[in-house]
Amino acid sequence: MDEYGIVLDFLLYGHSGMSRTEPVAYVLGNHFFSLLEVIVKEGVVLKHYDTVYIGEKERDKIKYIKRKINIDDLSAQARSELENVVEQIVDKNEDVFVNFFNVSGSVTTRLHKLELLPMIGSKHMWNIIKERDKEKFKSFEDIKNRVQQFQDPKKTIIKRILSELEDGDRYKLFVKK
Repeated sequence: MDEYGIVLDFLLYGHSGMSRTEPVAYVLGNHFFSLLEVIVKEGVVLKHYDTVYIGEKERDKIKYIKRKINIDDLSAQARSELENVVEQIVDKNEDVFVNFFNVSGSVTTRLHKLELLPMIGSKHMWNIIKERDKEKFKSFEDIKNRVQQFQDPKKTIIKRILSELEDGDRYKLFVKK
C-alpha cells in the first residue's frame, strides 16, 4: 500500500454519485501508483499536487480511503493532471526507474521486461543490455547518451505507467494490481 498520495483533484462538496455531501479528493499513490478516492477531513482544503499521508497510521488530512478507483472514475480535472503527477513522481524517484533499466530481466522465455516499454523492440533491448553490462546506468541522461537512438527514457517510463493505469497491459511493471 502507498504511504503517500499526490492530489489530482479536490472536490469540496463531493461529486454527484455520492449519497451525502462531504469533501473528496482523487489521489495517486507515490510508490505503487494506486488511484484512490479519499474522504477529506472537515475543514481541510487541498490543492492540486499536495502530498497527503494515506498510510495505515493516524492521517492528518484524510479521514479515510473510500475506494480504489480506475482511471475512468477520475474527474476530468484529475484526469488532466494525471500525466503531470506521474512525471513528478518519476522525477523524484529517478534512481528507482533507472535501476529498472539496470536489473530488469525476462518475463517469459520469449519476452523481456524492457520490451514491454513503449518504443523498445529487441534491437533497443539488446543495446540497453550491452551498455548496462559494461557499466550500470546512473541517470536518464546517462541512458540517453549511451544507448543509440533512445530519445527519452523518462518519457518512455511515464508512457508505460499511464498505459498500466489505463489497464491496457497484461503485465504490470510499475502499477500495483
